[in-house]
Amino acid sequence: MSTLTESASTALQLTFSADPALWTIVGRSLSVSATACLLACGAGLVLGAWLGVARFSGRGAVLAVLNSLLAVPSVVVGLLVYLLLSRSGPLGSWGWLFTFKAMVLAQAMLVLPVATALTRQVVEDADRAHGEQLQSLGARPLLRSLLLAWDERYALLTVLLASFGRAISEVGAVMIVGGNIDGFTRVMTTAIALETSKGDLPLALALGMILLLVVLALNVVIALLRRWRERVDGGLSDLSVGVAA
Repeated sequence: MSTLTESASTALQLTFSADPALWTIVGRSLSVSATACLLACGAGLVLGAWLGVARFSGRGAVLAVLNSLLAVPSVVVGLLVYLLLSRSGPLGSWGWLFTFKAMVLAQAMLVLPVATALTRQVVEDADRAHGEQLQSLGARPLLRSLLLAWDERYALLTVLLASFGRAISEVGAVMIVGGNIDGFTRVMTTAIALETSKGDLPLALALGMILLLVVLALNVVIALLRRWRERVDGGLSDLSVGVAA
């Protein structure tokens, strides 16, 4: 039997036997990414919605910087957070380095530009379609952004899911600031990297399969939300035509 076959067989046994070490890592990974996603999206949705309707001098430069941040490698974000939280850093007194909080902060900083940029695009597209009507009714930019964001709430759900997918699949930042400490800061991506380097392929493969299933589930939910939104929009359009007739 080949090494791959043996590793896959053992990985399936670990997955379905509820191995404590395996599912502890999975639970910690989901907890870190979900917390970071909620924090980053809370700020990103508001900032992105405002940027979608705001018009000010230097807006183009702000958007250029925002779009550039989307391509920043996760290891660079991890390095910046490490420098902030190290003993000689400005936030060193917090004592967060190599803790759950440090990983959440790193992932939140990584996800914030993604949530902001995607939200800005969604709201700006909606503003092109309905902004003039809202302006004619006297809606100021802040109110307009909130109304448009609420109208596009189903599209913004995909932003949340995409942000979570970005957080849970990254490895560089959490490895730098978390230290990959067994039982404390080890998550799926860092465990996969470590176990592969150690030659423990079954555990790495089991974690990889679970991570792929999580990402696949997110993409399925996003696809279903888009299809449902298209159905809702189609139903409303048909209703509008019927009323007009």
